[in-house]
Amino acid sequence: MGISEFVSSSTFTVGGYDWNIMFFPDGNKKEHEVHSIVRGPLFLVTPRATKNSGPGLHFLFLNDDSLTIRCVLTVFKSRTEDVNTIISAPPANLHRDLEHMLKDGKGVDVTFDVDGHLFHAHRCVLSARSPVFDAELFGPLNKNNSAHPVKINDMDPTIFEGLLHFIYADSLPDCCDSNENTTMQHLLIAADRYGLDRLRALCEAKLCQGIDVQTVATTLALGEQHNCERLKDACLRFIASRDVLSAIMETDGFRHLKESCPLILEAISEKIATFRKRRTSMQHLR
Repeated sequence: MGISEFVSSSTFTVGGYDWNIMFFPDGNKKEHEVHSIVRGPLFLVTPRATKNSGPGLHFLFLNDDSLTIRCVLTVFKSRTEDVNTIISAPPANLHRDLEHMLKDGKGVDVTFDVDGHLFHAHRCVLSARSPVFDAELFGPLNKNNSAHPVKINDMDPTIFEGLLHFIYADSLPDCCDSNENTTMQHLLIAADRYGLDRLRALCEAKLCQGIDVQTVATTLALGEQHNCERLKDACLRFIASRDVLSAIMETDGFRHLKESCPLILEAISEKIATFRKRRTSMQHLR
């Protein structure tokens, strides 16, 4: 064909880029007898070989006026970054800033009276976090004057303080670090009252972890009254999977459960029967 004359492959795709192979049977320079060029968008590769089968493309004899060139192509994608332009952003701390704002008291514009204890807060924060506070503080039926405290009935001051902590810090208050079941129950009730679904779920999870003989009945009643299905199921499984029903029936919580949620007793019986059937089946398998 002559020096610098070539044949070209069709275009093919490797690594997301289009390529073609240019084959120079007589070389593209005088000193090259066989020369192939693989062209791509990022680099130019020129593997060279002679009739002596050196490194690169080996010499092939024609077979019926044709030959096959087989190539293995590896594409290395790289990106050069200037280390001086890499900026590490500090972690998000909005919840810490809001918690500090609550403790600092700057800009507070609403006061709550909870059993004689006064709590100061920011209307906009409460409105953004709770649909109930939004309706109470900014709704059409709002009659609260910023000059007079908003009266909160049927709630312990410690629970309301924990509620405010969650609204600003998005985490359980320190009083919930202990395994105080009663505190968690009242906080769940407050969360349900003010439409705080995340707090409600956190309380439900904590209560599921702290079920015991003395608290299971009151916790089950709470789950039934506030539609906490996972909490109810955890309590029923605790009662059914252990031989503790007689001990539970002696607690004040069980007497309260019978009075407040009489239909739940049927669910307890069904759960116990289900577990007994499973236990019997497992014993037969053994």
